[in-house]
Amino acid sequence: MARIERFEDIEAWKSAREATRQIYLLSSSGEFARDFGLKDQIRRSSVSTMSNIAEGFEREGNKEFVNFLSIAKASCAESRSQLYVALDQKYLTEDQFQTAYDRLSETGKRIGGFMKYLRTSEFRGSKFISSTGQ
Repeated sequence: MARIERFEDIEAWKSAREATRQIYLLSSSGEFARDFGLKDQIRRSSVSTMSNIAEGFEREGNKEFVNFLSIAKASCAESRSQLYVALDQKYLTEDQFQTAYDRLSETGKRIGGFMKYLRTSEFRGSKFISSTGQ
């Protein structure tokens, strides 16, 4: 795996960012935009996904990072669930729903794969490297 220098290098974060962009776009018009509760909740959960990836990365240790990735994965699932509410309320077309759902599903899979990698990686984070580099 390539070295990750900053959270913006993480593929799961990039995917979460795109999903959040889609959620904001979809929730900005029509009846969806006027359903303040659902609009705010789905936006918060999608932002939480990308934010927890970033925050976990900055903790600089695998154990904490995996914990934050777990929270991010759960927030991603929350966003998927809320998409169903939007679909049932006819705020979204089937195509809009499926496109956003697929992006969120891909994001969740990327997060899960990254969690698996971190659990088995011998590298434990930069805060576990001594000041002498050993």
